[in-house]
Amino acid sequence: MIQFQERVFLGFVIVASLAMAWIASPFYGAILWGLVAAIVFAPLNTRLVRLLKGHRNTSAMLTLMIIIAIVIIPAVIIGSLLIDEALSTYELLQKQPLDVGATIEAARHALPRSAVRLIDRYALGDLGAIQERLSTVLTSGLRVAAEQAVSFGQSAFAFAIGLTIMLYLTYFLLRDGREISVTISARMPLHPLKRRALFSKFTTVIRATVKGSIVVAIAQGILGGVTFYLLDIRAPLLWGVVMGMLSLVPAIGTGLVWVPVALYLLATGDFGRGVTLLLVGFFIISMVDNILRPILVGKDTRMPDYVVLISTLGGMSVMGINGFIIGPVIAAMFIAAWDIFAEDKEIFDRT
Repeated sequence: MIQFQERVFLGFVIVASLAMAWIASPFYGAILWGLVAAIVFAPLNTRLVRLLKGHRNTSAMLTLMIIIAIVIIPAVIIGSLLIDEALSTYELLQKQPLDVGATIEAARHALPRSAVRLIDRYALGDLGAIQERLSTVLTSGLRVAAEQAVSFGQSAFAFAIGLTIMLYLTYFLLRDGREISVTISARMPLHPLKRRALFSKFTTVIRATVKGSIVVAIAQGILGGVTFYLLDIRAPLLWGVVMGMLSLVPAIGTGLVWVPVALYLLATGDFGRGVTLLLVGFFIISMVDNILRPILVGKDTRMPDYVVLISTLGGMSVMGINGFIIGPVIAAMFIAAWDIFAEDKEIFDRT
């Protein structure tokens, strides 16, 4: 009878937990980023607590103000400028569409004769078909970008609510995070060593992902945008943001932007800007990742590159921008769980 009651109560706990997750699901993005902000800025908050001699409310509020000043306000300003630039670029291209056929023809004339003969031999020189495909891709991409910009503007109220929830949650996680983590850990039906290992891996991966991905993305986006601005390339802010977002995806990176633009400049006879963009892109923009990531991440996380790639792309395809955090975290939890399982199996085999 006692076992039956325990099973019923366990079922009730599971149902209540799932119901709570369902209720909170509309704001899972705000909850996720509040948790990320609290984990990343927890060391700063700890230092402020020490400086303020244990005043946790004041230190949490000061940390929140710092987050708003260095993260939220710049992000909102850049987002508004980005929307204006994306819409103006879309309207300009609607009035003055790109002449894809002329660009391809210019590229053919700029190529060596051997390359042109190779293209013709493999039936790659059908300008009409290529123009139609590229025009379709450009039109679809621009339409999606414009729709997303308009949708973002229309959902400003929902964004404000989500941001408020995120900041509200961040404050309490900064103030009471240690007690909350201890409480949650104590209620998990796991061995204390396993709980500590999983919690440690969770926080480590989030900090490493933010430091090694977001900071590198910001740096590469700024460098790319400034380079486009100095070279007088249209919509430098838009392209800088796109390069920053692409840098979040391992093994793809910013080259998907600056390489085609550089080749376009070379094909249209603008060799000065084309060569400059290739040199800056290869030796400066792309090298930022190789220089900054080891410094920022260090030995925090050691997941194989292919796991990072699959988990990041898979997470973003399933959950959007939130997935680039959730994907690697799930992958890290998967690896940590199997490592613990393997250690337990070795101990069991020896006994």
